[in-house]
Amino acid sequence: MAEQDFYKILGLERNASDQEIKAAYRNLAKKYHPDLYTNKSDAEKKEAEEKFKAINHAYSVLSDPQKKQIYDQYGSEDGPQFDPNSGFGGFSGGFGGFNMDDIFSSIFDNFGGGRSSSRRNGPADGADIEVELEITFEEAAFGCEKTIRIRREENCPDCNGTGAKNGTALKQCATCGGSGYVSRIQKTILGQMRTQGVCPDCKGKGKVVTENCKTCNGQGRVQQTREVKVVIPAGVDNGQHKVMRGEGHHGINGGRRGDLLVYLKVKPHKIFKRRNADIMVEIPISPVDAILGCTLTVPTLKGETTIKVPEGTQSGKILTVKGQGIKRLTGVGNGDLYVKLDVETPVSITREQKDLLNKLKVSFDKKQFPQKKKFDDLTGK
Repeated sequence: MAEQDFYKILGLERNASDQEIKAAYRNLAKKYHPDLYTNKSDAEKKEAEEKFKAINHAYSVLSDPQKKQIYDQYGSEDGPQFDPNSGFGGFSGGFGGFNMDDIFSSIFDNFGGGRSSSRRNGPADGADIEVELEITFEEAAFGCEKTIRIRREENCPDCNGTGAKNGTALKQCATCGGSGYVSRIQKTILGQMRTQGVCPDCKGKGKVVTENCKTCNGQGRVQQTREVKVVIPAGVDNGQHKVMRGEGHHGINGGRRGDLLVYLKVKPHKIFKRRNADIMVEIPISPVDAILGCTLTVPTLKGETTIKVPEGTQSGKILTVKGQGIKRLTGVGNGDLYVKLDVETPVSITREQKDLLNKLKVSFDKKQFPQKKKFDDLTGK
């Protein structure tokens, strides 16, 4: 079976940074997540599942510094390929058919710089899972509890992640004698070199499966759909996320489970706008109420309250209602409610109203309109 190009699977160049690898994984995992294909055809579901598996496997290699170094150096996650007939293989390029980087790497391996078989077969952490959760404006303000469904890779429950039937159908690898790696003598321009590589038969585990587990088909991993309860605290805002430790993909060989990252999308409110812990509402009032002043009933997140509108209120004036905002997520108390007053002019009036307004108009003095007077003075009127 030809070795897969993990960089190509993630749509990356081989010099991609750790951040680029992680970003590419996130985007592709979201695109091909099985939950998005629930209503698709069986063929589309199967294709998405295969791509999702390939994406996760590629990321599990490229996100692990140890695995990535082996893959970048040898073009295979298993390291240099061992051919029992020829004694060694998988090396190309460089002087006389040898790669100089491989030669010098093997020198340092032999002097204690290499990785032990226990490290090659050591635990690997599971990948994180990212989901988006949409909540209402009120749920963000007061907090809520949601149950979400996720798909994640877990160790097979029937074989405990070994890939072997009943978890016991294993035997010592004959190729490496159970050590997990193979040694070979390599002739180089510097003389004979002893090199070590991950055993190609057991892939560093020291044991091989004699009979595959039927549940996971020997993979040791299964895809499971799980329901996870998410507790959203009061005061969260759009774009924030909650980290749920250990709810991501399971680790390998006892590695730590990944995390579940829940990104919040808060629906806009029909009348309230938010800025941090403060909220604002815009309320229209009549010219008469603005002139004479009034008691105004205003909505809040918890019901209604009343405020005093002073005489001579101008359109755009903002009044503050203390403590009627949103709970501060990282502080004490609540934000405030800001009420912006919009003086609305009638769109139509009766003849009687027009006569009354004309009488009122001539009764006004310029001093009663300070802003208009100031403008007239500036323009020489």
